[in-house]
Amino acid sequence: MKHYLLSVVTPADGQPPTPEALAGIMRNVEAFNDELRAAGAWVFSGGLHGPETTTMLRPEDGDVLVTDGPFAEGREYLGGLTLIRAADRDEALEWGRKAALATTLPIEVRPFVDQP
Repeated sequence: MKHYLLSVVTPADGQPPTPEALAGIMRNVEAFNDELRAAGAWVFSGGLHGPETTTMLRPEDGDVLVTDGPFAEGREYLGGLTLIRAADRDEALEWGRKAALATTLPIEVRPFVDQP
């Protein structure tokens, strides 16, 4: 089995869902996570705070420069992630499709490099 990262792509200028809509989305996400667990594909999952909570650490001249806030402005940001086990790309993409339907947001599916 290979590991894949399912990244939740969140629009920076999007309106948050209403509390009622968010409750439904969260039920769908929990059902998706339960399905992953039942299939033995779930490794880890979690949401992230917004980019305004970011702290960037950058090596510079033998030291590390610390900068608060988002480093770059963009139209999208990483809003959450799920790490899964899948036999191949097709299986990972199927999980990605289910994640997109559960979250109502775009999902990026990316394999890890050089897995044993």
